[in-house]
Amino acid sequence: MTPDGRHTPDVRVPRLVGLMAVDARESARARGLFVHAPDRPDFPLVVVDHVVRQYPQPGAEVPRDSVVHVWFDFGEGEGGGGVREPRGPRPPTGGLGRELEEPRTAPAVLLSSP
Repeated sequence: MTPDGRHTPDVRVPRLVGLMAVDARESARARGLFVHAPDRPDFPLVVVDHVVRQYPQPGAEVPRDSVVHVWFDFGEGEGGGGVREPRGPRPPTGGLGRELEEPRTAPAVLLSSP
């Protein structure tokens, strides 16, 4: 808003990445923007999921009442943590998984002098 109370035509997009869904909605609403999540049809009910991507980028100037698109999952090939549990095939048995016996040492031979 300008000092005389009029609305400015453009607003800067806030950084929403890293915010929980409820905070992202509130931050956008405070700037006069709307938030849409194409990957979450239940977006109005989402509360604690974190935003991982947004468009337009933070700092971009857009008209008031514009829509900022946010995503809660990484797209194909964009990162993420990957699989965090063991998957097949398992390594072959033996090798490092097998404990070997301690090597035997030869008994010490004492040499006597004649």
